[in-house]
Amino acid sequence: MKKILLIRLSSLGDVIFNIPLANVLKDNGYEVTWLVSEKGIDIVKDNPAVHKAILLPIQKWKKNKISLGAFLDFYKVFKELRKEKFDIAIDTQMMFKSLIWMRLCRAKRKIVYNSGKEFSYLGGNERIEPASRANYATHAVFLHMQYAKYLGLEGTDRVKFTLPPTSDETKAKIDELLKDTDKSKPMVVICPATTWKLKHWNKDNWKKVVEAIQDKCTLVFSGTEGDKELISYISGDKFTNLAGKTNIKDMLELFSRAAAVLAPDSGSAHVARAVGKPAVISIFCCTPPAMYGPFGDDKKYFAINGNLKCQPCHTRKCPLTGEDAEQCVNYPNPQEIINIVNNLLQNAQHSV
Repeated sequence: MKKILLIRLSSLGDVIFNIPLANVLKDNGYEVTWLVSEKGIDIVKDNPAVHKAILLPIQKWKKNKISLGAFLDFYKVFKELRKEKFDIAIDTQMMFKSLIWMRLCRAKRKIVYNSGKEFSYLGGNERIEPASRANYATHAVFLHMQYAKYLGLEGTDRVKFTLPPTSDETKAKIDELLKDTDKSKPMVVICPATTWKLKHWNKDNWKKVVEAIQDKCTLVFSGTEGDKELISYISGDKFTNLAGKTNIKDMLELFSRAAAVLAPDSGSAHVARAVGKPAVISIFCCTPPAMYGPFGDDKKYFAINGNLKCQPCHTRKCPLTGEDAEQCVNYPNPQEIINIVNNLLQNAQHSV
């Protein structure tokens, strides 16, 4: 069995998008080791597609800066990678931080995109041409799958998401968090926040959706501690708010009980798609739906934007000025989302 190193450190959504690649590698007889940061470790560790997960504590280093502890962490990862003697290393992060580890891992074959950012292509001894990104028409899952195609592997047209098993402890925790919810209606989880400002849909649009669907389902809100204020505004403090109460493993169990998950282009939306059970409605503002949206059954997975001329710009800062600036966050019309949810709830199962 050949050993292969997959380097995808972050973000959560991008880690999710690499799982199908890891499954193809495994199904073709490779032993997959995955170098990942804190943002994705709970998705990679104990994942059936992965033989071994190695944690690169990037968030810890950012917090503690230069220290003896950081040096010891660095050396530990360096030593662990070197002893594996990988046959192949693949860099799907394509940034300077992944370039470092490609150079240090001592793999015989180091495969990179020749268009990688921050000189990351210098980390490889084999460079491949990625699928065209024109108009952002190729989904990230299939961009990453180009590595498997380059290796001549079978099954590259098969998208398989696998996730770590859920513990009894996690199930009990979600039971407790949802103990006061109405189990007679389908559960809809709304995760309205993400990291980019321009990915956030207008909070008043969210409010209109909530007001329209609240009597037809059991609403649950999810997010981080920092999302509480936003969720309070959207929900009016009338529904179950799990902001700051769940981790990624908890999200896997929570989403497995939902009839639908509503979110912007975010880690939550991508996790929900990987779970496979709930319908997913993902609302796109500045980023491209075709590249990052949930895909598959078009009656279950929806990637919606306002179809403005400026979309997608795929930038953190709006390039427009004046009245045209940041208009993408106001679309699509809330009624479009309401109609989709209503159609889904007609045949939805009750929460588990």
